[in-house]
Amino acid sequence: MTAAFPGLLTGCGGSSAAAGPTLQQKIAQMLMVGFRGLELKSTDAIVRDIAEYGIGGTILFDRDVMLKQDGRNIVSAEQLKALTAQLRSYATVPLFIAVDQEGGKVARLKERYGFPPTVSAQYLGTVNDPDLTRTYADSIAVTLAENGLNMNFAPVVDLNVNPDSPAIGRYERSFSADPDIVTAHARVFIKEHEQYQVATCLKHFPGHGSATDDSHDGFVDVSDTWSETELEPYRRLIPDGNCRMVMTAHIFNRNIDPVYPATLSRATMTGILRERFAYDGVIVSDDMQMGAIINNFSFETAVEKAILAGVDIILTGNNLAYDPDFAPKTIDIITRLIQNGTIPVERIDKAYSRIMTMKQSLKG
Repeated sequence: MTAAFPGLLTGCGGSSAAAGPTLQQKIAQMLMVGFRGLELKSTDAIVRDIAEYGIGGTILFDRDVMLKQDGRNIVSAEQLKALTAQLRSYATVPLFIAVDQEGGKVARLKERYGFPPTVSAQYLGTVNDPDLTRTYADSIAVTLAENGLNMNFAPVVDLNVNPDSPAIGRYERSFSADPDIVTAHARVFIKEHEQYQVATCLKHFPGHGSATDDSHDGFVDVSDTWSETELEPYRRLIPDGNCRMVMTAHIFNRNIDPVYPATLSRATMTGILRERFAYDGVIVSDDMQMGAIINNFSFETAVEKAILAGVDIILTGNNLAYDPDFAPKTIDIITRLIQNGTIPVERIDKAYSRIMTMKQSLKG
């Protein structure tokens, strides 16, 4: 593939560079990939992924989960700013550079690295002072923008139905069990990020807060604990017009889909999010290397079902497992699925169009 993408921001049709992006270039925009390193070398796989394949984005972490050590991508503001500048320098098309900066226990830009202090969503929801939430949200958004990040995988809008939920409640990631409080504080969080052209992402659809297990580890069934109330933040926030991105949950609910977890479920992603809530923004998968997916589906099946369900971006942090060739392998898989008629090319065109629309309004 070529690194030069003429016309990539201006159209979805055509197969030649002069007419617009190729099919493979569109597919590449549907990938967000994590990597190891505090700085980049020209021989790094992530440089190839950006410069040659033209992937849509990357996600940064401070800790390497597999190696069980800190110093993966973030150790200081100076280092982070240099790294994000390097990433952008290899991209012909604006690049999503994302991080999980929810605040509190889930914050990749930590105070010990020299970044401003944060507090948890649960703390903010308990105090329930929109001005305090605004102060912390503004600080997070400014910090991300100043250090070259243009996407925050936050706020969490899961309801704190189960305070002992191992993925949500236990880490104080939810504002509240009350959808009114969750919606009000998420709205403030989003608005502050918008001022700095930093995208936010509502997560985890259709609601992870009642779970008794952690989808990082394996199968999570919320069929007997989930309720329609968990959809309320989405129903209320989407009409605001600032809901740029929604992240899926790898949860299973037989009452919605008796076969597939939400990420792979057309009934969930298209039936509820797209059709019932009229959402036409970007849908991003939760990390496709999490146990709930990889322990139960082949990677090719997971990619196929996610895209057919309505997912626009396939995300892998490359942190729970590590594959430097994730991007070219996934591009090949999706290309084959299109060629054999499993995935219609129109599905790719629509995802690409949503991604490009979103990118035009973010910091480069």
